[in-house]
Amino acid sequence: MSEPASAARARPPLQRTAAQRVAAWHRLLAVTVLGFASGLPLALTGQAMQAWLSLEGLDVATIGFLSLVGLPYTFKFLWAPLMDRFELPWLGRRRGWLVLTQLALAAVLWLLADTSPSAALRTFALLAVLTAFVSASQDVVIDAYRTDLLAPAERGLGSSLNVLGYRLAMIVSGGVALIWTDPANALAGHGWSWPGVYRLMAALMLGAAAVSALLLPRLPHAAVPRTVARNDLLGFLAVVAAVAVGVVLTDRAAQPLARALLSPVFAGSSLAPALQAKWAELLGLLMGIGVTLPLAAWAARRARFETLLSGLANYFAQPGAAAFLAFIVLYKLGDAFAGSLMTPFLLKAMAYSPAEVGVVNKVIGLWLTIGGALLGGALMLKLGLWRALLAFGLLQMASNLGFWWLAVHGPGVLPGLTLPAFDWGVVQLAQATRVDGGLLMVIAFENLSGGMGTAAFVAFLMSLCNQRFTATQFALLSAFASVGRVWVGPLAGVLAESIGWASFFLVSTVAAVPALIMLWKLRASIRALEVPAGAAAADD
Repeated sequence: MSEPASAARARPPLQRTAAQRVAAWHRLLAVTVLGFASGLPLALTGQAMQAWLSLEGLDVATIGFLSLVGLPYTFKFLWAPLMDRFELPWLGRRRGWLVLTQLALAAVLWLLADTSPSAALRTFALLAVLTAFVSASQDVVIDAYRTDLLAPAERGLGSSLNVLGYRLAMIVSGGVALIWTDPANALAGHGWSWPGVYRLMAALMLGAAAVSALLLPRLPHAAVPRTVARNDLLGFLAVVAAVAVGVVLTDRAAQPLARALLSPVFAGSSLAPALQAKWAELLGLLMGIGVTLPLAAWAARRARFETLLSGLANYFAQPGAAAFLAFIVLYKLGDAFAGSLMTPFLLKAMAYSPAEVGVVNKVIGLWLTIGGALLGGALMLKLGLWRALLAFGLLQMASNLGFWWLAVHGPGVLPGLTLPAFDWGVVQLAQATRVDGGLLMVIAFENLSGGMGTAAFVAFLMSLCNQRFTATQFALLSAFASVGRVWVGPLAGVLAESIGWASFFLVSTVAAVPALIMLWKLRASIRALEVPAGAAAADD
């Protein structure tokens, strides 16, 4: 028998408040753990992979082009509708997909560990693309789950804690991994190989799958888009076919055309032939994208890919939706430009040791990013969404000038410190390592400002989503957000080799200006998304 209404009213309010607080902390802990699961594979197809490739002797331009293994992050909105439309058995719409993608990640990372980048570069690149595809799919579900789970008033703190987990994972897969693989540790007899690191990360993803299956909060039932399943499956296959046609056209038509167009430009140029070829490849790639995206959109409409089309239509029904997308691309562009080749810059151009880069850039720096994210979440409670985006965006832009200063002056300008050798069981530093003061200063500023900007940015993305289409819409928004991180890699590689590192970092600073101009023009629309002060969190 249900409890009488009078008894429910007589129940002490404090008891209900305590239960709500426990539920809220359970939600916040869940998004922290999922942030860790999201960040772990990202570094393994990003900066950690760049360190592996750098130590294998690959040139900077090739490493820049290999940043394209992250392409699935920019196209994940194409298959995200399937995760909105279909519910796997037993664990529900979100948690079922989480477990599946995390198990798949464990398997693919294990395969990647068994492949040599120098001996089998093409196979290694294909496996890295597959890792990014599954990782992007996991991110689709994590972003949707987090957006569905958190009440509006919890999104600022929730996004900060998500960054906390995300950066902790990058400390493990980036910073600690660089220390493990440092040659000095290998000579001392307790170093790790990169394949060993990737196998460990595969094991951690197995653990994440167990947590997702057993410990995450269940979501309240949400309406699933009412579309024809057959149409969605056929629509997805049609989009995949359109993308495949686009890839063939890029290879067979766009690349030769790009070479023909640039041949007169490079005639008599002093630019090295290898770099001329890279610029031609980049132009051909952009031309191919210009054909592939409209072709995929046409295929989705013809095949009636209803969940994708409905989710996009729902988003674009918002006032200012297209302007928001442009702002999303631009907000992190300068930051992504500066960070796209950070590891090769520090290891090759600045000649820092892997252990020094691992300690400063990947461990100390990432802890500062966590601090920046938590500080950003706290400041958002006072500043509001728009003012936080503006203040943190200005700091992100200013941080790029620190790398320009480092490229101009080099190591040794500021007094540093020496880290003593240590052995903490899971990580060892075989010998005392000198930490450059200039590197420490630049990394500290960059990571603090980047963490603050990320916290505000994630809260902004969540505020734009409709719960019926959370996976589709957040995947679209985060795909646009990752355009800078993925697509500037090829340009960054050839640009850095063409104009030098100092000029490259000045260009990255200028790249941050358009977003700030656009943010000012959108201030009224963004302020309309802000949660009123004192808004209550939703109870489970």
